[in-house]
Amino acid sequence: GSMVFAWMAMGMTVLIPWLVGQAVNAVQDSDQTQLFWMVGAILVAAVLRLVLTVIRRIVAGRVSLAVEFDLRQEVYAHLMSLELGFFDRNQTGQLMSRATVDLQSIRFFLGYGLIFFSQSILTVLLAGVVMFVINPWLALIALAPAPLIVITALRYTRQSRPAMQEVAQRVAELTAQAEESVAGIRVVKAFAREDHQFERFQGAVDRLFDQSIRSTRIQAFFTPLIGALPQIGTALVLLVGGHEVLNGSLDLGQFTAFYTYMLMLAGPLRTVGMALGMGQRAIAAGNRLFEVLDREPRLTSRPDAIPLPEGGGAVSFDSVSLRYGPEAPEALLDIDLDVPAGSRLALVGPSGSGKTSLAALIARLYDPTEGEVSIDGTDLRDLEIPSLRHGIAYVSDDSFLFSDTIANNISYARADATPGEIERAARLAQASEFIEALPDGYETVVGERGLTLSGGQRQRVAIARALLANPRILILDDATSSLDATTEQQIRAGLAEAMAGRTTFVIGHRLSTISLADECVLMDEGRIIDRGTIAELTDRSSLFRELTGGSGDEPLFVPEDEEVLA
Repeated sequence: GSMVFAWMAMGMTVLIPWLVGQAVNAVQDSDQTQLFWMVGAILVAAVLRLVLTVIRRIVAGRVSLAVEFDLRQEVYAHLMSLELGFFDRNQTGQLMSRATVDLQSIRFFLGYGLIFFSQSILTVLLAGVVMFVINPWLALIALAPAPLIVITALRYTRQSRPAMQEVAQRVAELTAQAEESVAGIRVVKAFAREDHQFERFQGAVDRLFDQSIRSTRIQAFFTPLIGALPQIGTALVLLVGGHEVLNGSLDLGQFTAFYTYMLMLAGPLRTVGMALGMGQRAIAAGNRLFEVLDREPRLTSRPDAIPLPEGGGAVSFDSVSLRYGPEAPEALLDIDLDVPAGSRLALVGPSGSGKTSLAALIARLYDPTEGEVSIDGTDLRDLEIPSLRHGIAYVSDDSFLFSDTIANNISYARADATPGEIERAARLAQASEFIEALPDGYETVVGERGLTLSGGQRQRVAIARALLANPRILILDDATSSLDATTEQQIRAGLAEAMAGRTTFVIGHRLSTISLADECVLMDEGRIIDRGTIAELTDRSSLFRELTGGSGDEPLFVPEDEEVLA
């Protein structure tokens, strides 16, 4: 529709020079009536062109914004559908650049570049037809530079596309650098590395500047050249056409109209160069954008997947191995583990032993390279992913909170939770006291990633969020690592209550943490090397004693005994 209005507007533009030529002939013939009619027709054509151009701009703007609107939502929805491994391998800033800067390049081309290009081509075609009607020989002379213009435009396209692609990549690198610096500002400040970060950012700016200069040089050479080539035809028309007017073989009105058409061609031909530049930027941006959109999710529910069946949450690992990439080492190797429904199991091991990887497989954040993980007898790959994850609550040592109210952060796992349920979960997590002391209580908005709260406060809010979900399986991955001993002692009573009747995995090293479990699994280098109670492992494993700092004589936490808590 936008192009139709553009073509109609260009029809009026092409009509005006012919009317001017008729008006000149009317003046030459002293035909006042004809002159008035031509002037009136010129005014009508000009008004129609104005109205059609305004409509075209409104329609084109709406279409381009609508395309950007749709693409932005599609990109976001697609990113949300991709597996965790995709985000492990791609910088956040790179993805943000594709979802913002690259989308704008596409919108500008659709809203302006594509329309200008089609208008320009149509203008050249219509003007060329009229020029041939007026004087075929003169039209051939006027359009003689056209092949040179086409060849130049094609060379410009070939050279500018890779240059524009590199500019888009440098913009993404700059965005990623800025995002990383802002996200890690606490580390930057803590180590007084502001100057170092500025130098890194300056390096990214320099690379973008250098690549932009290369792209600008290409554009600076070809765009004026494309605009200058038509002047050859103009000079030839003035020479040949002026000679024919002097000889009387061409009347002055026709020559005026012809020359006006020649001047009219200069603008569209320059616009072609500009539109080609916008097109190259849009193509480069589109290539980068569709690299994301064309990336199929590698962890999805099967078409015949079923909801998580009823059960108590029994978890089984059958000859499970996990590798995060083709060249990566084995994170887990030949894991066989059966965890009965309702039991509480602690995973203990040195850093990199595979504890978190094993827990991530339960929530199907990754798929095992080999073997099978099942819940209540059903392979996780046969389950609907949303149904599976609604039955699992995961609390990691990195307690991420959204920039929202504390109440909304706690109810994130259950949007339909009542205020009473939110407060109960907070009490179990020993978070209610500090929340109620805040100026707006549960309606207090925490900063980005929850950084306006302390690490221990964030962990307690994250634990409350997990408890509110009322999951079948609860995973606590160093979930109390930021808590002091007193708060941890208090929170364990709430955790013990929350664990009752549900399968729980506790990852940690403190005896006070793992004593919440009935049994421990000791891991090292991606393997399970021992399993037993805390007392049994303390007796027979020097590695377990080294990790927990235990001798076997420490009193263990007994949730039913309030005197121990006291």
